[in-house]
Amino acid sequence: MRVLVTRPLDDSLETAARLRELGHDSVIAPLLSIEYRDGDEIALDGVQAILATSANGIRALVRRTPRRDVAVYAVGQQSAEEARAAGFTEVRNAEGGSTALAEATAQWAKAEGGALLHISGTDVAGDLAGALTAKGFTVSRETLYEAVAAEGLPGAAQRAIRSGNVDTVLLFSSRSAQSFVDGIKAAGLKHACGNLIVIAISKAAAEPLADITFKDVRIPARPNQDAMLALLS
Repeated sequence: MRVLVTRPLDDSLETAARLRELGHDSVIAPLLSIEYRDGDEIALDGVQAILATSANGIRALVRRTPRRDVAVYAVGQQSAEEARAAGFTEVRNAEGGSTALAEATAQWAKAEGGALLHISGTDVAGDLAGALTAKGFTVSRETLYEAVAAEGLPGAAQRAIRSGNVDTVLLFSSRSAQSFVDGIKAAGLKHACGNLIVIAISKAAAEPLADITFKDVRIPARPNQDAMLALLS
């Protein structure tokens, strides 16, 4: 199967490697790019754990602190792997979305044990801080990067869709899905989508797809990459 991967470049390269392991080809066409925010060193004194809802959050964090001794609670496998690769010594994986991370954090941490720091981009899915605050935790958020939408559908994606040289599209966020739909319409490719399978990470990510007819739109049982790739079968 030939799969269109639309994540930011670093994430797309990781996904493409996973696809090769599974015997699939890929076309990399990022719909978002990551712009990291510079600034002072992130203060981690008194923080009992870092909440990571993306691998890009980890990549941004390591630019702003040399410390690796604070626990990292990651939303999923890629975020956890990125944290381990960066040298963090205590990393736990919630294997889900923000709801799963909130539930797992309440089991792993104690409300009286210190603050939790959510590292994120400018756009955040779900209300992680709200869910944990309701459980008695003190949560702060540090915005470390911005995901910027591409100006139109990348040429690699346009060529693959126009020629029928791609079978499936992976969409990992609502913003990516909206950018994909906008790009399809702007490029005049709605007619070429009838043979495309779209795998969207969640129901929310699938909502922008309603205006275009696809062969199939699939949503995994859990909002993570492994569950998405399992739907390629």
